[in-house]
Amino acid sequence: MGIAHWDEVEKRRNERGQMAGTWSSLGSAAGSWRAGANRLELAPGEQPTPPHVHGDSEEIFYVLGGSGLTLLDDNAYEIRAGDCIVYKNFHEAHTIRAGDDGLDVIAFGPREYLASGELPRGRTMWSITGFVEIQEGHPWDREPKLEWPEPEAERPATIVNVQDVEAQVRAGRRRRDLAGEGGSRWTGLKHIELDAGTLSGPPHVHSAEEEIFVVLEGDGMLELTPPGIDAEPETRPVRRGSVVARPPGTGVAHAFRAGDSGMTLIAWGTREPNDICWYPRSQKIYWTGIDVVGRIEQLDYWDGEELE
Repeated sequence: MGIAHWDEVEKRRNERGQMAGTWSSLGSAAGSWRAGANRLELAPGEQPTPPHVHGDSEEIFYVLGGSGLTLLDDNAYEIRAGDCIVYKNFHEAHTIRAGDDGLDVIAFGPREYLASGELPRGRTMWSITGFVEIQEGHPWDREPKLEWPEPEAERPATIVNVQDVEAQVRAGRRRRDLAGEGGSRWTGLKHIELDAGTLSGPPHVHSAEEEIFVVLEGDGMLELTPPGIDAEPETRPVRRGSVVARPPGTGVAHAFRAGDSGMTLIAWGTREPNDICWYPRSQKIYWTGIDVVGRIEQLDYWDGEELE
């Protein structure tokens, strides 16, 4: 059903050289396709990865708790609970480090798959003009020790906190576009607060965009509506720590309804210019790449067809 809980996801401890941290693959546990969501739990002073740059994937981190630093090339900046950090592809080399009270973050990003062919017996890979030799070992073993600088006094625009972003308020729901405020280009992260009984938004299904949701506070229900004009939604309970993956093209519309204590969640998704979003209750279609919404009449496949 595309639902997992972070307390039930297997934790993987990584330690190599200067790098250390405990990882949980939340997206995989919830059944995501090409989208990734990893929880990183870091003890004081731990750094999970070397500074790195992605060629294709834009990463977005959300800080669940604790505090620490993020590195952007040669500069360090303080990060804390409620921060959203946008790491743009082809930009600064980045990593994080936990402070004295540890650091707990979720790292979102589309999974990169290198378009290449490997020859395992000869330990080579095709390149455009030749081949690349596959070496033994792990690339982190070649990383020089990183000396962290003192944090800068002012943080860049790519780091924003929930408390500093104005909410869009509508009928018992407050939505904050954290990633948009942080300058994201290819993916999005929204922080959504719902009053008791409130629906997160119109039930909808995407043709190309994949979404991952994480419940931060409260509880409620995930409503899944199968295809059909008169279809009734199926419900699944969710609570703090629930992770929901909604791959594209399922035909099943989704929405969240808050319980008696309300609910707070974050929603991450890819921005696909060819995405079409369908709203079964209102019979609307949203062509997201051109920002056009229209209503259509839903017909049977054979309606108006004459067969000889």
